[in-house]
Amino acid sequence: MSKMDDLRAMREARYAQAQKRAGAKPAGERRVRTAPERAAPREAAPETSDGAPEVALCGHRNMSGRTCTREQGHAAKSHRYS
Repeated sequence: MSKMDDLRAMREARYAQAQKRAGAKPAGERRVRTAPERAAPREAAPETSDGAPEVALCGHRNMSGRTCTREQGHAAKSHRYS
């Protein structure tokens, strides 16, 4: 075995151990979800005390920790951070 083969074997063994510790299935054994399982049901926005629905924010965080101020599930490709 060459040095590269040894390194590859060690890397794969380490990956398998990490997957075992995390309780996840190895990459080849992952279950494929069906369409109804993928689609999460949307909840109605909670109402404020004056009766107007409260808009839920996207909440996506960028690397510096700022959060997106667009509505949740926005169609825009970019986020607005503040």
